Amino acid sequence: MCPLLSFSAEVVKDAWWAYHSGPSAPVNLFYRIAYLVGFKPWDTGVRPPELVAVVEGPDPLPPGKALDLGSGTGTNAIYLAQHGWDVTAIDFTPRPVRAARRKAAAAGVEPRLLVGDVTKLGRMGIGGGYSFFFDLGCYHSIPAAGRDGYAQGVTAAAAPGATFLLFGFAPGQMRFGPTGTTRQELEARFSAWTVEEVTRGDGPGPRPNIEVYWYRLRHRGA
Repeated sequence: MCPLLSFSAEVVKDAWWAYHSGPSAPVNLFYRIAYLVGFKPWDTGVRPPELVAVVEGPDPLPPGKALDLGSGTGTNAIYLAQHGWDVTAIDFTPRPVRAARRKAAAAGVEPRLLVGDVTKLGRMGIGGGYSFFFDLGCYHSIPAAGRDGYAQGVTAAAAPGATFLLFGFAPGQMRFGPTGTTRQELEARFSAWTVEEVTRGDGPGPRPNIEVYWYRLRHRGA
């Protein structure tokens, strides 16, 4: 097939899938096309030091079940698997998931890499008992209508005392793009969790002055 026709067919397929994906449709379509054309400044291939501190720092979490939400090309899922974690990673865009599977095979690890909707975790059969959740800029991109579903799915999958490390922009940082989140929103939506730490982070790539934060939450289940 002519490369241009192949490209056009994939755009049409992605547009159809995104149109039928509910409230997240515009976001889904953006990321599908962005990965298709190679525009992915968020995909640096670098493990954030905040994650490294949780895994290898002075007081590391013991390896258990981890869920990487919005996992992209798998950099962090692979890192966790290399350090003994039983990892499930989810992204709604097939192209980066395929890339993640290739990277995982090359690294000799086997995280479970899935294409799916993180606002509908209960339909994915991922099970429960997760002691660590990681979100590098997924939640803050989800439209408001999908955020309660995300929070409910994460909470249902969590083991008592689970840790959740989440990165998010503050609201109003970008004219187009993620709408951001706040501590107050997370406390309201994740009512079974305690926000233990909020740390100012570095903005992505060429925009280091964007106001961004790392949130560390703890599940209060008995």
